[in-house]
Amino acid sequence: MNQTIGFIGGGNMASAIIGGILASKQATPPQIIVSDKSELQLAHLQERYGIQTTTNNFQTTAQADILFLAVKPNIAQIVLTEIGDSLKPEALLISIVTGLSISAMERILSRPVKLVRAMPNTPVLVGEGMSALCLNENVQKAEEILALSLFACFGKAQLVPESLMPTVTGVSGSSPAYAYLFIEAMADAAVLDGMARNLAYEFAAQSLLGAAKMVLDTKKHPGELKDMVCSPGGTTIEAVAVLEQEGLRSAVIKAQRACCRKARELAE
Repeated sequence: MNQTIGFIGGGNMASAIIGGILASKQATPPQIIVSDKSELQLAHLQERYGIQTTTNNFQTTAQADILFLAVKPNIAQIVLTEIGDSLKPEALLISIVTGLSISAMERILSRPVKLVRAMPNTPVLVGEGMSALCLNENVQKAEEILALSLFACFGKAQLVPESLMPTVTGVSGSSPAYAYLFIEAMADAAVLDGMARNLAYEFAAQSLLGAAKMVLDTKKHPGELKDMVCSPGGTTIEAVAVLEQEGLRSAVIKAQRACCRKARELAE
């Protein structure tokens, strides 16, 4: 790729995305420019990645063929209004701003722009993110493929209808928090039975990681994989029976749907 990739905002998500893009050789450091109001953050990014940095959003926007909008939601509309006229006519604008819809961006920019709305989750920080992308009608097939390939640099990515973005919030955007609770609870139980806490966290987290990889790699139904572990009259089915009695599935479904409802409310 010989295009320039710009970032408005240089926080943790932007840093993770930059790291993934560079590690995958999709771009080289001179092809990336980041603007941020924090000179300390820019110095950190420049030192870590060797990329171009500036405090001037207009400079980044004017240079970028692909522009990531990676600012806080409370200032996103202000920033879009300011940089709109600086966008290259054929630039691809990718927003990772939570809750900022395509129609809202189109209204702010008030001219035809190629827009991608994306929702990555925090595991992008370790190269294992799950990202959802939706596109406006100005994005061509080649640009769709390019956007997906960029997000694949730090995990997995799928196209979804924008109407599913609240569902994405529940199933991937917020769900790492559910997983952390589960890991913590498993570790607490192990500590209660005498295991050192640091070892308990390692056992619990690695087991969850391995189970997730089994689902993704084997393509088998999670129920089938569960049955493979549950021997008749054994220890695992005893644990599963308790989880069913205590309503684990019901609690997860209720929690995730509450998350989706809140996402819809915030979008309105």
